Amino acid sequence: MMKKKTLIMTLPSHLQFLLILASLHVIQSQIIQDSCTTSSIANLNAQILFDVSSLSCSSVWSSEGFMLRYSQAGPSLWSFVLSAPNTNSYVAMGFSPNGGMIGSSAIVGWVSGDSSAAMRRYYLGGKTPSQVLADQGNLQFLPNTSSIISFSSQMYLAFQLNTDLPSPRLVFAVGSRNNQAPTLSSFRLTAHRNQIAVGFNYASGEGSEVSYPYSDLKRIHGILNAVGWGVLLPIGVMIARYLRHVDRLWLYAHSSIQLSGFVIGFSGIITGLILNDRIDINVAKHKAIGLIIITLGCLQVIAILIRPSKDSKVRKYWNWYHHNVGRLLILFAIFNVFYGIYLAHAGSEWNVTYGVFLGIIVTIALSLELRLLTED
Repeated sequence: MMKKKTLIMTLPSHLQFLLILASLHVIQSQIIQDSCTTSSIANLNAQILFDVSSLSCSSVWSSEGFMLRYSQAGPSLWSFVLSAPNTNSYVAMGFSPNGGMIGSSAIVGWVSGDSSAAMRRYYLGGKTPSQVLADQGNLQFLPNTSSIISFSSQMYLAFQLNTDLPSPRLVFAVGSRNNQAPTLSSFRLTAHRNQIAVGFNYASGEGSEVSYPYSDLKRIHGILNAVGWGVLLPIGVMIARYLRHVDRLWLYAHSSIQLSGFVIGFSGIITGLILNDRIDINVAKHKAIGLIIITLGCLQVIAILIRPSKDSKVRKYWNWYHHNVGRLLILFAIFNVFYGIYLAHAGSEWNVTYGVFLGIIVTIALSLELRLLTED
């Protein structure tokens, strides 16, 4: 040992630094990594209350680091160990009758900031915290076999189910980072920050992500509203402000684009109302803003129909109304597009795509505005 120490100390300082970094990386990877090739589960034999020596293993949610170990321990008995990184939030595994979250029975575990751990079963009656009911559901646990363990920056939820064959339609969720643990009085969960549905084959250990019900309709709803209200309307406003020197062509282009945006956006509102009727999800604020947008859009259409002539005394008041209602509509639309992306957990690519478009529009508008100022 002394020879090794002397060797390291005689190395150049930059090599010493690289060796230290490499050592830290190896130590960190050993602490926070878990995979089907590691033997971390063997270190928990004394803490898990059933045999884990013959568990199969599968990565069921790679982006969140969820690993599922399982086996059939008897004619009507199944063993499960779900592991996930401990991010001071809850992790959940549900058994779904239809592939969706609603109607599932789930096991949820968390480790509090004071290192105390808890695991409860829940019935997922809806997507609001008040509809996620603690100590309910149809999961039949084998008594005195459930445990939650915090080890090497990982959480392990271990339990056994009395069932002939568990549902192959699994749902997983993870709570917000660094959120507070549920209170001991109600065990109410906060809204999850991410979720996934997986079709799982217990024989092969293979799972594949499945789409939630009406996912295509949700996508269509988002695209129609983003394109109609959030893309075409701002372009139409820019044409009206910066292309007035092109005779009456600006008016035809402005009217056509705004009408197209209204029709497409109105279709998006309709798909949203259909979604709200078919699925149980709390989007009251998003819906309210959408109704404000469609109301402002209808007011703009009515204003066009009753537009006074240019020499009318009330034309300047009409202009003030038309311009400011249009600006207000666009502000609401942009906010609601981003808010809808957030509610849908659509991912950063949607935010980036729409954000890049807005950046281009703002850059062009600023350059044209500066040009107008210099011309004046």
